[in-house]
Order: sequence, then C-alpha cells, then structure tokens
Amino acid sequence: MRRKFLTNLGFLLFLNLLIKPFWVFGIDRTVQNLVGVEAFGFYFVVFNFSFLFNILLDLGITNFNNRNIAQNHHLLSKHFSGILLMKILLGFLYLAVTFFVAFWKYNPDQLKILGVLALNQFLISFILYLRSNISGLLMFKTDSVLSVLDRLLMIIFCGVLIWGHVTTTPFKIEWFVYSQTAAYALTALTALAIVIRKAKFRRLNWNWPFFLMIMKQSAPFALLVLFMTFYNRLDPVMLESLLDKTKGNQQAGIYASGFRIFDAVNMIAYLFSVLLIPVFSRMIKHKENIEHMVKMAFTMIITPAILVAIGSYFYSVELMSLLYNTHIQDSANVFQVLMGGFVAVSTTYIFGTLLTANGNLKELNIIACCGLVINFFGNVIMIPKMLAIGSAYSSLITQFTTAVVQVILAVKVFKMKLNFRYVFTLLLYVIGVAMFNMLSRIFHVHIPFIPEHLSWMGGFLLMILASVVLALTLRLWSVSSLLRILRTER
Repeated sequence: MRRKFLTNLGFLLFLNLLIKPFWVFGIDRTVQNLVGVEAFGFYFVVFNFSFLFNILLDLGITNFNNRNIAQNHHLLSKHFSGILLMKILLGFLYLAVTFFVAFWKYNPDQLKILGVLALNQFLISFILYLRSNISGLLMFKTDSVLSVLDRLLMIIFCGVLIWGHVTTTPFKIEWFVYSQTAAYALTALTALAIVIRKAKFRRLNWNWPFFLMIMKQSAPFALLVLFMTFYNRLDPVMLESLLDKTKGNQQAGIYASGFRIFDAVNMIAYLFSVLLIPVFSRMIKHKENIEHMVKMAFTMIITPAILVAIGSYFYSVELMSLLYNTHIQDSANVFQVLMGGFVAVSTTYIFGTLLTANGNLKELNIIACCGLVINFFGNVIMIPKMLAIGSAYSSLITQFTTAVVQVILAVKVFKMKLNFRYVFTLLLYVIGVAMFNMLSRIFHVHIPFIPEHLSWMGGFLLMILASVVLALTLRLWSVSSLLRILRTER
C-alpha cells in the first residue's frame, strides 16, 4: 500500500506542480495587479462569502462517499443515481439560502458577482463528489488529471483575455469569474462521463428512504465540513464586516495578497489527504498496521512545510515585492503569520484524515467547533486593533490549536508510541533550517546570472539546498528506503 501511495502521490504532485503554480502566480496574481487591491478585495470577500454555506451543497456526502466506495467498490452502481439527484436538489437549496442571507448584506453589483460565484461553488462541489467516486475506486491517475484540468482550462481562458489582445477594454474582475465558470463546467462534464461509464448509470432515481439513509450516515461529515469551512473562510468576510466598506475591502485585498502563496502550497499539501482517505480507509478495514504509513506521510509533508514556513518568514518582503506593486510591507506581515500556520495545516492533513478514515467524527466535530469559536472571537478582538494581520494571528492560533489536539487524539485512538528520537530529529531540523535562513541573510551570496534586484535569490536558493541536505543527513528523507519500498512492496 505504501508503494501505491508513493507512486500515485508522485504523479499527482508532478501534475499539480506543473499547472497550479502558474495559475496562482501567473494568472491569479496578474489579475489582482491589473484590477487593483480594492477591486480584488471586493471579489475576495464575496468569494469567501460564497463558501460559508457551501456545506448545503454536500452535507458531508463527498467525504462519506470517498470512504464508503474505497471500502466497498460495488456500492458505486447502487448509490450513484440517487446521490446524483440529491446533489442537484442540494444545489438549489444552497443557492436559495446564500441569496436569502446575501440580500440583506450586499448591493445589486455584489449580488450579481455572487450569483456566478455561487454557481462556481456548485460546480466545484459536483466535481469533488465525482472525483470521490474515482479516487474511491483507487483510480488515482485519472483523479490526478481531473485535479488539474480545471486550472489548466482557466489558464488558457484567462491567458487569452489578459495577453491575447482580444479586447481593448481593461481587464475586469467579472471576466476572471466567468473564466472559472467555463473551466469548472467542462471539468464537471468530463468527470461525469467517466463516472457514468464506471457506474453503468441509466437514469436518475429518487428514493426517499435512501436519501434519509445517506443523510444520516453523512451528517457527521457535513457538520465537520461546516465548522472547518467557517473557520478557514471567515477571515476576509469579518474584515469587511468589522471595518468600514473602503477599509474593509482594502484590508481583505491585503489579506488576499498574503494568503495567495499560502493557498498555493496548501493546494499541494491537500493532495496528501485526497490520497490518504481511501488508503487509510482500506488499511483500517483490513486491520493493517497504519503506524509506518502515518510516519512516512507525515515526514513527507512536514519537512517541506517547515522549510516553506521558516523561509517565508525570513524572505517575506522579497517574495511579496516579487508578486505585487503596492502594500508590500503590509502584505509581507500578513504572509509571515499565515505561513506559520501552514505547518499546523499540514499536520491536520495527516492526522485529521486518519481520524476521518477511522470514523472519529464526533471528536473531530468537537475540535472543529472549538476552532470556529476561537477564530471568531480572535477576529472580533484583533481585527479592529490590528486589521488584516490581526485576522492572520487569529487564523494561526486556531490552526495550531486544532492540529495539536488532533495529533493527541490520533496517538490515543491508535495507541501509537511516542518516538522521542523522531521528535528530537524534527526539532534539530527546525533549528537547522532557521540557522540556514539567518546565515543566508547575513552573508550576501551573488549568483552571476541573477539580476541585481533579485540578488536575494542566491541566498534563498542556497538555504533551500542546505535544508534538503540536512533532511537527508538526519534521515528524515531516505532515498534508499524510498527505492526499497518502490521495488519490493505491492
């Protein structure tokens, strides 16, 4: 199972590293620079508002379905028709609730953009459900291609609008949203065709007892997604709500600037959970020892997460200057704090996924509910005094609190032995990476082919190289162990 996980993770990472960085830094960043921080902040607030009632699109069906299909492949044909109709009906419910709440909050222009963003949320949820069937069948390569197809199409559509000289009108934020809609729709149709073929689907079938059974079994998943969506997407909405309109949109735009790289690396870390849910589910069902898999997956995600977080702290201004034209220092301050939380989020993707696969939904819901409360009151206290960076600190505190509790719970549930040598090795790695960053800032390193205004990149690249060597020296990364797994396990 470890061999299957590693080979498919490699393919998934390759595709995502090929496509998504260009989307985030080539398209998403360019759009913000073209439309301005306030206009993008307006979009970012409404975009995150469209997430708040996202749970109504799914009610936990996707996570339940992924775990269920991974353990019982034959249920795809039996369940697909009923769940497909449920997803469509839930889409109408989501649109109704979202617009009812938004009607009292937003003006007509905001409601217009919200309508398209709400449609996008429906399409995203639909794609994720279809992919849960594909990954549940352990068709990881197909799922990997689908995971980047929407972004690839967005790059093409937005690239034509930005650089194709198809219009003399300045780029509008609405074009960005419409491009997303087209890309999601084409990806959804592609995934639907694949699942229909696998499920031998013939017609929609409404079955009220089946609907109630699915709702009952997926309810804990729904509650978990609801809590996590709120505490992960609440920050920009609260910035706009707790500050006056102009300052709120501006601070949301600054938060979005600092959030962009966090979101990019988070996309990569999220891929671990996508693969691990079906893998952990099958291993738990067959009563296999999961400790080695957990340690391997955690090491693979936490070492680059530590490197990224510490490197982002020391080089925050340089990285923000590379991406944006305005509000560099403010964006850098937010970025430093948010990237610290990336270590906690990466930890959650391993231990939270493990607990989800094991069915510890009650405990996870309690943890997520506490996280929501911490984040909400943290924002209420810190945003009026500290603006966007206050919201970032609230997020940091929330992410670390929930991550630590999840680790403790997982160790207790699976009776894992605490490996003090491993913890000490990780601590040495953290100290080493921090030291390499400090040295790279103190001693100026010039690389001939790098322009003078980007001279900091020499030290940055050497810091990364030294950190990789340190991970190999401490045997956090072991090439020989990796090759042995790839050669011997089936």
